[in-house]
Amino acid sequence: MRVWADLLVAWIAVALCARAEIIDRIAVSVGNNVITAGDIGKEIRVTAFQNGAKPDFSSQNRKATAQRLVEQRLIRHELDLSKYPLPEVSAVEPMLQQLKQRYAGEKAFEDALAAYAITEQDVKDELLWQLTLVRFIEVRFRPGVQVSDQDIENYFDKVVKPAAEAAHPDEPVSLDDYREKIQETLAGRRADQEVDQWLRQAEKSTEIVYHEAAFE
Repeated sequence: MRVWADLLVAWIAVALCARAEIIDRIAVSVGNNVITAGDIGKEIRVTAFQNGAKPDFSSQNRKATAQRLVEQRLIRHELDLSKYPLPEVSAVEPMLQQLKQRYAGEKAFEDALAAYAITEQDVKDELLWQLTLVRFIEVRFRPGVQVSDQDIENYFDKVVKPAAEAAHPDEPVSLDDYREKIQETLAGRRADQEVDQWLRQAEKSTEIVYHEAAFE
């Protein structure tokens, strides 16, 4: 009887391990790193929690989320290699407190976390990544962005002035009132374009394999 009991326990252990492997199977291989189905699911739930939305587990959204996680892995690799300055962990606290203000007390916040099957640490990790990404773009790409006076004037004439005149037809519209904001907008867009180009190049130089079965 002891032998059969031991065999039964061993069989159950193997079955549970196999079940766990199925649940958290590899979805994407990024060089020597992997992104699992569990990683994608958690990212979807945390993002939905931040947006106050229902999690979207459709195949299309899981693939889009996987792509974001691939980009995150590529950027983290660059951060590790180049020793970029990272934000302090404590920097997320103001953002977390702002998020908590949506809820009527700590208990309501904890209940909402439980409803999304995530933890406060999951949210902190996501907020820290968002800060890290902003810092990476500011240090790596923004210094090289150039916005000319002509760029600002063109954007003002084509976008800002028509919108301002439509909203306030009886008020004069001056470029000087919008110059700083336009410059910031254009610089941000161009930095984003630089990031996209860098990511596409990083993807080409990295072996990335999507395991389609994980998205079915």
